[in-house]
Amino acid sequence: MTLHPLRDMERWTTPQVLAHWARTTADKTAITFIDGPSLTYGDIHQRSLQIASGLRNAGIEPGTKVATLLPNGLEFCETWWGCHQADAVLVGLNTELLGSFLVHALNLSEARVLVCSPGQLEKIFPVITQLDTLERIFVTGTVPADAQNRLDIPLDHFERLRGEVTEAPVSQATFQDLAGLMFTSGTTGPSKAVMMPHAHCYLYGLGTIDNLEFRQDDTYYINMPLFHCNALFMQLYACLINGATAVIREKFSASRWLADIREHRATHTNLLGVMTEFVDQQPGVADEREHQLRVIAAAPAAPTFIERFQRRFGVRMIELYGMSEVNIPLFTPLAAPRPSSCGKPYERYFEVRIADPATDLPVPAGEVGEIQVRPRVSAGFMSGYYRMPEKTLEAWKNLWFHTGDAGRMDADGYFYFVDRLKDCIRRRGENISSFEVETALLSYPGIQECAVIAVPADIEGGEDEVMAIIVSDKHLDPAAILEHCTENIPRYAIPRYLRFAKTGDLPRTSTNKIRKVELRAQGVTAETCDLQSAGKAPAGTLSGTLS
Repeated sequence: MTLHPLRDMERWTTPQVLAHWARTTADKTAITFIDGPSLTYGDIHQRSLQIASGLRNAGIEPGTKVATLLPNGLEFCETWWGCHQADAVLVGLNTELLGSFLVHALNLSEARVLVCSPGQLEKIFPVITQLDTLERIFVTGTVPADAQNRLDIPLDHFERLRGEVTEAPVSQATFQDLAGLMFTSGTTGPSKAVMMPHAHCYLYGLGTIDNLEFRQDDTYYINMPLFHCNALFMQLYACLINGATAVIREKFSASRWLADIREHRATHTNLLGVMTEFVDQQPGVADEREHQLRVIAAAPAAPTFIERFQRRFGVRMIELYGMSEVNIPLFTPLAAPRPSSCGKPYERYFEVRIADPATDLPVPAGEVGEIQVRPRVSAGFMSGYYRMPEKTLEAWKNLWFHTGDAGRMDADGYFYFVDRLKDCIRRRGENISSFEVETALLSYPGIQECAVIAVPADIEGGEDEVMAIIVSDKHLDPAAILEHCTENIPRYAIPRYLRFAKTGDLPRTSTNKIRKVELRAQGVTAETCDLQSAGKAPAGTLSGTLS
């Protein structure tokens, strides 16, 4: 029994979804955490009331921003459910954030509360005096003995939120209200916080149900980080909306992928870019097609990998296209896939077109232009960039959201991603702000100027690697720069390539801006230092194990 997408639009909120299944399917297993507990739908609803009650008892009011620095696990899910039951706003932060990247995210979101693990708490100590709005921290696990002495705000154990339900708040949220903030990259400025209404979150899950033949008796295997929309909304929320079952692993592990799929009888899962290659590189085992898996959603994946995966594992692998801002407006039809296409529009809820980025006029089929999207229903995707109205207006021009991605549409209505129009970098499932990486590099003594760009990865599938072109009149040691990066830049954003230049070497526009398009065209040159192949830099990861 699925909540009807049109008749029940007023029920497109997390509390409404959880209450529905608690009434109708309370004893069914909803989530199994690998190496952790399993929860029924009745358990989930009870925990949402419990955490909401704890948050209200701690003074958390509706609209309060509650940030998380948590791995995949029970506490992350409880915080999500409890926040929404209490009508607070969930701010899912990447657990790789540190230093100025972390300060920016917490301050921009105006987070008053942070829920984090003990390991993540260590990142807060050195920046606590730079945090403008944070008033309280709840820590999961064992709290360091000296932790409170190193902070000037209250520190509590997460267990305090799991107390007896006294007066559980009744959610007043509607499908149009703000449910969460999630961060996306900036190019000429810092990362932006995407404002996500409840309907936007819901449509991620509903899109999975409608387009991937996801049924109530199916099981979704989730091994991507829950602080991203793909895992939290497209996968986990799809299960909760549909009364299905989710199996959650804390981190992606290529070596455990097939064994997990088999053991938990998963029918659906998602892979991002390089994850497909890592799984494909695993040694073959007997009877690799003996499993229940039917569908893999990939974004992106090269046609060669799709064909290889389908032959090897006997599954259907389809591409799609989406962003934190615009949901998943394109899905490849399961019954009629087309090589290299990222799909057709999910027409009930989204309009998609290819337009000339200079004029915003649609271009004919077959011509390359910008992929532009808009929702057909109220609150169907982001309501703006939080506290960045000028960036919202820039992206939402002429009543279409401008994705900054180049694409084309064929005569049959299939869409194809072609390239980036903007200076954005997408690596290992993460959007990277070139501006923020450049800012961190410029704090290194001797670097006068730098430009951070995307260069193609040495695998297929649309992945990028990060290159930093550094201007200095001094001799700088790449190993020392890498150490600086490791201490100041999230792991997924650390440059793989370094190239050194002299003052005046960088190409510029007439207004003195660096022409990154020319730098990208130059790519990896003979004098470029490859930190990874030299054994100096860790390979970028998807916040998890690649073994």
